Amino acid sequence: MTTGDDQLWFDDFKLGDRWESPSRTVNDVHFSFFAAMTGDNHPLHYDDEYIRTKTKFQGRVAHGLLVMGMTAVGGSPLTHRTHESMIAFLEQGCRFLKPVLVGDTVYPEHEVVGLERKGERGILRLAARVKNQRGEVVLDGFHVYLVRCRPAATGQR
Repeated sequence: MTTGDDQLWFDDFKLGDRWESPSRTVNDVHFSFFAAMTGDNHPLHYDDEYIRTKTKFQGRVAHGLLVMGMTAVGGSPLTHRTHESMIAFLEQGCRFLKPVLVGDTVYPEHEVVGLERKGERGILRLAARVKNQRGEVVLDGFHVYLVRCRPAATGQR
């Protein structure tokens, strides 16, 4: 666990702060793992013949919730900087704007879009977006967190 001055508390966040997560190329392993975990085995995700004859897509389409899962703050540069301050994940939502196909590379990012202090803690609202290898936004969403404010100095170091 990371501690000390590198920790971010509610007071440290500013509107417009941004973080980019590592890119991922979506592959069969992602599809299989997600399907095994959720039970979602719709042919849109696995059956090339079905996709070619029954849909407008050019390949197997990633599960929407798989793509949303790639916006998890736990997989972002924020994860180690909020160990001490994070209280709860309150809410999330998204819109799927374009399909993510097997073989696409996705680039998740977060941006601070809302801050509301509530005593010794605050509500942190992040935009959660995913772009593909062409720079197109494929997912536009949000996360809401309850975060501790910076503790009062105790005079000890």
